[in-house]
Amino acid sequence: MMLNTALEYRTAYLLLGGNLGDRKANLHQAIKLITENIGEINAVSAIYETAAWGKTDQPAFLNQAVAVKTNFSAIEVLDKALDIEKKLGRVRKDKWGERLIDIDLILFDDAVIDIENKLQVPHPQMQFRKFVMAPLVEIAAEVIHPVLGKTISEIFKNITDDLEVNKL
Repeated sequence: MMLNTALEYRTAYLLLGGNLGDRKANLHQAIKLITENIGEINAVSAIYETAAWGKTDQPAFLNQAVAVKTNFSAIEVLDKALDIEKKLGRVRKDKWGERLIDIDLILFDDAVIDIENKLQVPHPQMQFRKFVMAPLVEIAAEVIHPVLGKTISEIFKNITDDLEVNKL
């Protein structure tokens, strides 16, 4: 009997962000660690600067989206992303608070996942946040949101978030 040893690859779309320290260097280091620990990066957006969202009395954030070809499950990608955050010095204090690095799993192929208090894919707030959608549309314009049934480009065109997002 022949075993199928081919690995099944999926595409994980991650949003990187941070507003403390050398923000650009932190994004670059996160991308390096994602490549080493999660998979091959297929696409990287430009870097965008955005005023803090949710908790506004803090420095502006830099955000960047990446598409990663991986053979890990969504929960494994999340766990590895959290490990990368820790390696880069992330300390979780306040929801929406300042941070050296944040890595969010936004989409995982066309999967819809809801593991209570652990992981929701697609990210449940992505379509409302310009700081997520601006970099994502750059690398995944034609990807279809598995719940809304619209492309990322269509969602971005209709976003009502008026937060200023500036491409660097």
